[in-house]
Amino acid sequence: MSQFTLNLLFIGASFALYIGIAIYCRAKSTAEFYAANRGVSPVVNGMATAADWMSAASFISMAGLIAFTGYDNSTYLMGWTGGYVLLALLLAPYLRKFGKFTVPEFIGDRFYSPTARIIGVICLLIVSITYVIGQMTGVGVTFSRYLEVSNSTGLWIGAALVFCYAVLGGMKGITYTQVAQYVVLIIAYTIPAVFISLQLTGNFLPQLGLFGTHEASGMAFLAKLDMLVTDLGFRQYTAHHNSTLDMVLFTMALMIGTAGLPHVIIRFFTVPKVSDARKSAGWALVFIALLYTVAPAVGSMARFNLTATMWPGAQTGDTYSQPAVSLDSIQNDADKAWMRNWQVTGLLNWEDKNGDGLIQYYNDAATTGPVTEMATAQGLAGNELTTVNNDIMVLANPEIANLPGWVIAIVAAGGLAAALSTAAGLLLAISGAVSHDLIKGTLRPNISEKGELMAARISMALSILVATLLGLNPPGFAAQTVALAFGLAASSIFPVLMMGIFSKTVTKEGAIAGMLAGIISTLLYIFAYKGWFFISGTNMLEDTAANWLFGISPASFGTIGALINFVVAYLVSQATEKPPVEVQELVESIRVPRGSGSAVMH
Repeated sequence: MSQFTLNLLFIGASFALYIGIAIYCRAKSTAEFYAANRGVSPVVNGMATAADWMSAASFISMAGLIAFTGYDNSTYLMGWTGGYVLLALLLAPYLRKFGKFTVPEFIGDRFYSPTARIIGVICLLIVSITYVIGQMTGVGVTFSRYLEVSNSTGLWIGAALVFCYAVLGGMKGITYTQVAQYVVLIIAYTIPAVFISLQLTGNFLPQLGLFGTHEASGMAFLAKLDMLVTDLGFRQYTAHHNSTLDMVLFTMALMIGTAGLPHVIIRFFTVPKVSDARKSAGWALVFIALLYTVAPAVGSMARFNLTATMWPGAQTGDTYSQPAVSLDSIQNDADKAWMRNWQVTGLLNWEDKNGDGLIQYYNDAATTGPVTEMATAQGLAGNELTTVNNDIMVLANPEIANLPGWVIAIVAAGGLAAALSTAAGLLLAISGAVSHDLIKGTLRPNISEKGELMAARISMALSILVATLLGLNPPGFAAQTVALAFGLAASSIFPVLMMGIFSKTVTKEGAIAGMLAGIISTLLYIFAYKGWFFISGTNMLEDTAANWLFGISPASFGTIGALINFVVAYLVSQATEKPPVEVQELVESIRVPRGSGSAVMH
């Protein structure tokens, strides 16, 4: 059976499962569409939350970023998992106790202002649309390779699938679809990691293989990888290179951005009791850890395998005449078929610049080292592997390692499961904000339940269209695009939720001013360096570390935006009238367990 046929079978079977679940669990009321009728158990909700959370950025892109940057990109792991601890302790139980459907609804009620609710909707839309673009980027990458179509065609196929099960099922259908998607994605991520760890280190567990011995050379695996990449003129894999300040700010932006993500928060509205919200967060961390503890091994082994392909002597450390693979072998050999397959997508490419029949792979910007000396002596034209998109590394790794066809096919299904599960959650958050907060909460308060349900489905369909169109021209790799969304959530939603729960003195004017100051400052900073947001123009400033303000990258600025939000909200609140007594009592009732005031000390 051909690889293409296997891909079709695995992807088709998974799609049939998702759509079947959506039809069976079709939402028939707004309570089912927004919150699954609050009937989801903590374990099921934890698994669905993990699938909602582990997006294309986690499955497809994160290990690719780790593969090419190494130690510095461990910030993704620390920030994203640390954010769940904040969410479980500081937000989830209190928001569930509040008992409403959406984040903007909490903001509007707590800050006694329809305007605050609308600003919350705007912030939610900006964050969620940015995030869903990263998912659609991952969908396009996966479809373009495994269904052998263009990236844009893959995007439209993915959009059609999300439309089928998200618009039909709402939160009820999406929840049980995400459980199935979690099972698919965790199997798809773990199986090839186990195979490759056994190949390279002899360890069954990839987590142990990362710190084990490279079998062919007898060296510690990470030491072997460090030697390999530095010999080729690249930076040491395990060293720290980026600004420590930026690393700290980026990690913090991911953490508080996680705690402020609307599509994750709304998952905690689906459980029966307040205590179940914390249990759901705990189970979600367990299910997330099954992938996140494997990701560093996947990234490092993917980097090793890519380099070993381009330098045949890498496995054993044999002396090489030059780091290259022959053009003839790329065109004809079975073990190089992966390169031909990915070249078709445009995400991998090479050029024989000096016509010697070899494709050299080394860092031609390096000024010292064996490769530089050899390149000068032999008159090499430079690095001829001209394009290696980070997002292909996890998907291509099983092919590079010559794993069985069924493993490659299940990885394809897993990549799509990760992207589509998160896209569905984001689209639900968007549709809820538009239909429940904007239409019912502001424009048409008397709309019927049937009309609101129809508005929710129409707004979700329009959101899918907008996300797909923007996904055709994303501002970066899937994980990079998602990181921008975390910065926006950190600067706008997280602070207002924290102040709304833990402060009785923050006023509606303070909350509105804080949200606007936080998200506008962050958007302006991102736009200055990325040049993509809202306007498809050019960036005003070159996106390099030398040009960043105090060395702070656009993805890290969300932490600064959050500080701006807090400070502005506090100062404005001090200058305006205190919240009404009933609002202060509402805050107290959210935080303090029912009946605690009746206890008498003796």
